[in-house]
Amino acid sequence: MIIEPKIRHNVCVNAHPLGCAAQVMAQINYVKARDKVESPGRVVVIGASNGYGLAARIVSAFGSGASSIGVAYERPGTKSRLGTAGWYNIESFKREAHKEGFGAWNVNGDAFSEEVKAEVLELTRENLGAADFLVYSIAAPRRMDPRTGQLYSSVIKPIGEQFTSKTVDFLTGEVREVTADPATEQEIAHTVKVMGGEDWRVWIETLQRGGALAPNFLTIAFSYIGPDFTKPIYRDGTIGKAKKDLEENAAEINAHLAPLGGRAIISVNKALVTRASAVIPAVPLYISLLYKVMKERKLHEGCIQQMYRLYHDFLFTAGPPHADDMGRIRLDDWEMRQDVQQEIWKLWQQVTTENLDRISDIGGFREEFLRHHGFGMPGIDYSQEVEPDVF
Repeated sequence: MIIEPKIRHNVCVNAHPLGCAAQVMAQINYVKARDKVESPGRVVVIGASNGYGLAARIVSAFGSGASSIGVAYERPGTKSRLGTAGWYNIESFKREAHKEGFGAWNVNGDAFSEEVKAEVLELTRENLGAADFLVYSIAAPRRMDPRTGQLYSSVIKPIGEQFTSKTVDFLTGEVREVTADPATEQEIAHTVKVMGGEDWRVWIETLQRGGALAPNFLTIAFSYIGPDFTKPIYRDGTIGKAKKDLEENAAEINAHLAPLGGRAIISVNKALVTRASAVIPAVPLYISLLYKVMKERKLHEGCIQQMYRLYHDFLFTAGPPHADDMGRIRLDDWEMRQDVQQEIWKLWQQVTTENLDRISDIGGFREEFLRHHGFGMPGIDYSQEVEPDVF
């Protein structure tokens, strides 16, 4: 079949298998062209199919030769139906890792479930012996509690009062005003249940009880803060509430890891185009302006650049740990530079539909959004037929 992007309500609902493989390969080549990193050799990545999780797994393998287990919840391609972008990503990664002689195992299933945790525990003991490093990078819309069977759904809403701001439809380029109603207490609790730190902690406890954590074990989860003018919908909203819970759980996980000499770390990362950020009010416009400003200053990073810098400059480097007063790594350091934020705020006040193309990088936003789904990759002939079950 010939595959073209299908986008509904700013969500791309299909993927190009060869394009996904090409964007995975581009990330691998980026890492292989740089200095090796002295990172742990036995890695588990929860949320390994896209974004930061996929990039972290690539840096672990192709930056230091690590063996890895990747957990994702994706739809495989069949002879008649396309798989999801994440499916093609994890299968492309596994193929390339095996070519280089790196151990790579994929588990496709609900990371919140006890069944997947048990499967990963068994794989870890059989193939890795024990895990040195676990990356937790889940961005899920729903979670079923395996103990109660209750289904929780996350929402992206402000807390306490309405939020009104500029936003952009990144496909049409229309800049308009958007208003989001405040979340109910139940919606707040559900979002924390899905996106907070409880499941991260349960993963560590499961592997620890199963004797699958190595001495000096390290685990990391990703968070985000952002600028003041997106605070009501992000950091002070339901997602931010969940991120704070994630950060608070790091202390409890550290207590669990103390007997191993282990530790849990939060990395506050840069704003990037993801499937989630594309639909958060105000955030697509902020990212479009951010990309413009950071590219002009030669500070821009995508997922793979962020993860390589995290490993090379922060996590596995000699010297004192790089952390803020809450113990978090600030990989958003370049984004939150005063000169960067002042310029974004100036552009934010000026931006309209008419000047969007000139004063923002809306084109770069669209390009990155499509590449997440395998479209717009150099070297791929999108006019050619491709089989959806290439793996």
